Amino acid sequence: MPTFLKSLMLLVVFVSACVCAKPNIAISPDGEIDVVYLLHGLGRSTFSMRVLASRLEDSGFFVYNIGYPSINKTPEEILENISQQIDASLPKTNQTVHFVGHSLGGLLIRAYLEKTNVRNLGNVVLMGTPNKGTTLVDNYRDSWWMQMLGPAALALSTDENSFPNSIGKPYYPVGIIAGVYGKNDNEDILPGEDDGLVPLKSTKIDGMTDFIAIETSHYMMRYNQEVADQTIMFLRHGRFKEGG
Repeated sequence: MPTFLKSLMLLVVFVSACVCAKPNIAISPDGEIDVVYLLHGLGRSTFSMRVLASRLEDSGFFVYNIGYPSINKTPEEILENISQQIDASLPKTNQTVHFVGHSLGGLLIRAYLEKTNVRNLGNVVLMGTPNKGTTLVDNYRDSWWMQMLGPAALALSTDENSFPNSIGKPYYPVGIIAGVYGKNDNEDILPGEDDGLVPLKSTKIDGMTDFIAIETSHYMMRYNQEVADQTIMFLRHGRFKEGG
């Protein structure tokens, strides 16, 4: 079975049993600590980002691990949900505020920042985010499993009016991490290099500050040590480590 079909079946099985966790509501951080808002992807929960959240915390960041329901929700409904959570917890002092998002979470961050002026905004890292959509949706939008994922998944096409392509260029420093996974046995569905779900070329956007491709799958990049190290590097310095 091709790699991408294995990934899709795992996604469908997981989504069927997924219950989104409540957001991480923590005590207000110390005024000297940088804050990171961390957003998971489609059909996931805060649990899926706990390893990365722990690595960020160990590196000295204060992390809000934001959870949201994504199945059978539109992108607009999800955006309203995460906007309320972030707005209610933004620091009232002068901490620098960063954002890190995996997959759909990255698109939500971009959409949120497009409509919200965050004081002391720092750096943004997008991991495996389909910034130009994914041909997977183009090719399988009528399949039963794609329909089961709901309107947010269907909105991730490469069409010029899709959710990813409706978001403007970033006005903030943004580093993009793309995954490259396994042999390319799905060229007809995901042309070029990909992470099993998102083509590498679809992760790139005009105005990005830095870009890096790391050998990992779409799902496993959340747990990948190199991904975490490069994320921390960009949050601190606005650039990825060369040769990383």
